[in-house]
Amino acid sequence: LKVRVVRSSPPSSQFKATFQESYQVYKRYQMVVHKDPPDKPTINQVRLVPVSFEDPQFKSSFNQSASLFAKYQMSVHKDTPSDCGENEFTRFLCDSPLEAEHAPNGPECGYGSFHQQYWLDGKIIAVGVIDILPYCVSSVYLYYDPDFAFLSLGVYSALR
Repeated sequence: LKVRVVRSSPPSSQFKATFQESYQVYKRYQMVVHKDPPDKPTINQVRLVPVSFEDPQFKSSFNQSASLFAKYQMSVHKDTPSDCGENEFTRFLCDSPLEAEHAPNGPECGYGSFHQQYWLDGKIIAVGVIDILPYCVSSVYLYYDPDFAFLSLGVYSALR
């Protein structure tokens, strides 16, 4: 048995060289021990989209996000369709008092409100509404497609 300690942050060359192999061990462990399905979302299926009607990704995914929100609210919280229409979605999860800011020492995405979209087979299956601030990330809300409840996307999002 050989044990090696490799720096993960910032990633060392050894970490980068063994990343895929380590990831495959992790994925197999999650599937065998924790019974995760093989198609559980991965980092490549998660998009961080600024909450801005001027952002092309936000605009192009707005209708799909709003529809998913309504489906979630009606299924999980038993809301009526009028309680979770497009206006309610916008007021609740798109309008934010935070202004986008790009500080020189800040994260590449900048500070502000974001929708962290979880995509599977070209379809949004969950959205985590988050605020990225200078000293913290605040989880505002998470909604998901009830058909994918077995993936425990709320737990996955919180850990991520």
